[in-house]
Amino acid sequence: MKRTTLRRTGALAAATAVLSMGLAACGSDDESDSTAGDSTPTAAESTDSGSSTSDAAAQVFGPGCAKVPTDPTDPGSFDGMVQDPVATAASNNPLLTTLVAAVKAAGLVDTLNNAEALTVFAPTDDAFKAIDPDTLNAVLKDKKTLTAILTHHVIGEQLDPTAVVGEQTTLNGDTVTVAGDTDGMTVKDSKVTANVLCGNIPTANATVYVIDSVLMP
Repeated sequence: MKRTTLRRTGALAAATAVLSMGLAACGSDDESDSTAGDSTPTAAESTDSGSSTSDAAAQVFGPGCAKVPTDPTDPGSFDGMVQDPVATAASNNPLLTTLVAAVKAAGLVDTLNNAEALTVFAPTDDAFKAIDPDTLNAVLKDKKTLTAILTHHVIGEQLDPTAVVGEQTTLNGDTVTVAGDTDGMTVKDSKVTANVLCGNIPTANATVYVIDSVLMP
């Protein structure tokens, strides 16, 4: 059962700042560390040379997984996503274009990509379309609110389908509750209950659970 722990704080500003500074330092502390160097690490750099990513699709679950490209040479496929850090991997996934735009607007691309281990609940484009367009546009222009919403979808640990179940503290300093298993899983906060459409997606530094609703802190 995979559970890799990162430092988390209760305050949004502190969580983002500490995550950025602490993880930036990780790249220079140890020359043998898998993230050493100036470029963003790939799966090949962060795993043993004999490791294979060809079975990345074998560990995912959920009906929405069928919408992910199947060609292993496609960067948006499961085998493609496992090679990139999470923000980059999401940018190649055809289900997550609005989420990626929001992450860029909030300035969180580097923070997410440089993290050592995360779990990300990723709302689909359809999930964002369910929000009133005027409200969504206003949120996308309000960096503080947008950052709070996005970090509400991120846990500072990399959690598999067993470890993720239960109450989890987000990088926004609040909580979400995950219930179910690979036969059906939900993510709930005080306002929204989202269904996991495709879960346990591996990227180079995170585990992603694609969900059908936008959670609200």
